[in-house]
Amino acid sequence: MDIEKFKAEEGKKLDLKDHPTDFTDTLTDKNAAKDDLKRNVKRLSELQDVLYAQNIYSLLVIFQAMDAAGKDSAIEHVMSGVNPQGCHVVSFKAPSDEDLDHDYLWRCQKNLPERGKIGIFNRSYYEEVLVVRVHPQILQSQQLPDVVKNSPDIWKQRYRQIRNWEDTLIENGVHVIKFFLHVSKEEQKKRFLSRIDEPDKNWKFSSRDVKERALWDDYMNAYRDAIEATSSENTPWYIIPADKKWFTRLAVSEVIVQKRELMNLWYPQLSPGEMADLEEAKRLLEKEL
Repeated sequence: MDIEKFKAEEGKKLDLKDHPTDFTDTLTDKNAAKDDLKRNVKRLSELQDVLYAQNIYSLLVIFQAMDAAGKDSAIEHVMSGVNPQGCHVVSFKAPSDEDLDHDYLWRCQKNLPERGKIGIFNRSYYEEVLVVRVHPQILQSQQLPDVVKNSPDIWKQRYRQIRNWEDTLIENGVHVIKFFLHVSKEEQKKRFLSRIDEPDKNWKFSSRDVKERALWDDYMNAYRDAIEATSSENTPWYIIPADKKWFTRLAVSEVIVQKRELMNLWYPQLSPGEMADLEEAKRLLEKEL
């Protein structure tokens, strides 16, 4: 799969309408994608094993989307073959009082993956230029200096801060992949109704979801600006069609696998002295009765 078609190019104007939400490439149904997804899950498991053994790099995967776009199911399916010891998922809700007593990057900084591991952020620090932008009263209620809260350039300042922070991560061995699961308003409506009509999905629905839906255009503008301002060659955004969950999962898996293939991963090589110790250990084991 050509994953470049999903990438938001650095320095280019972005129009989300150029990225159809129901795109499925040359595939027609989920059965056609099943084998490809299975292969990618297996390959991802193999790459994660090398990442863990090498213990030099880590991988941070960020998922952002409107409600009901399929973040949870994408994470569940794509990461199904990964060793749980080498992967952790963090779902960021509304910030706590402790979070608000620190800068907005703090809670994400302390949840970054260790070397050799994969970290997945289900929502992230980008909420501070998405939800907070759509709801300016949230910003005004935060414990920030007035000169910060009232700055006409606050979003440009935050985009710059995020780019700088992500550059710091890259320069310290943390590879960053960012996904925007792009669902249509019509498909979101169908999924909301399904959550209401099916008792075992009722717990997924909140009346707040409908209120946020009324701000759809504001959110699309916020996503467009944030993606356009923070997608770079080193930390790219991938805009993934999300109306068909089976394709979303396949596309996400393709991006992660193809990006991981470029991470310069290898199993640690033993020194001649260590190899000699290995041979001696083998000799002693084989000598045992």
